[in-house]
Amino acid sequence: MRTATLVLVAYFSCVIVGAVWRLMPWAIHDAVPDLGALTAAYLGLTARRNVTPAVGGSVLLGYFVDLISGSPPGLMALVLGLTCVIARAIQQRIYVRGTTMAIAFSAFVALVAGLVAFIVRGSYHVATASMAVELRNLALVAVATGAVGPIVWRMFRRIDAAYARTARERDAALEGLAP
Repeated sequence: MRTATLVLVAYFSCVIVGAVWRLMPWAIHDAVPDLGALTAAYLGLTARRNVTPAVGGSVLLGYFVDLISGSPPGLMALVLGLTCVIARAIQQRIYVRGTTMAIAFSAFVALVAGLVAFIVRGSYHVATASMAVELRNLALVAVATGAVGPIVWRMFRRIDAAYARTARERDAALEGLAP
């Protein structure tokens, strides 16, 4: 139930950002934050014993993002599933707490998701822009994702706290400690 709630909140956030971001000034118009990658990384980092629900939720969110973004079917589903697995793999080695670490990790997640998407598009011969344009967009998305990352992480932690069974779990979720 927790994963489904996070996926639905992330999907509605993606819809709102997609609708509002196009109204931004031209300088930051291309710097759309990657909320799908942030959600996949959060699901991977906070997966409890079994990683299957986290990866399933990430793939489902990726499919939803495919539907609203117009990307090739399955591209974001695969990218977000892989992003969740990568976040799960580094879960034991990184401690994401504090604003600075949340910003840095969010930008890193956006870079990883962008590179995975670029590799997947290249391997399936999907048309891409020139390398300079791709790198510029990747950098802009990483900066925008890093800027909104702490807000998104705090929102997800509040949702985790709502699903906590004990006061101790609720406090740990609010502080950002993985269960």
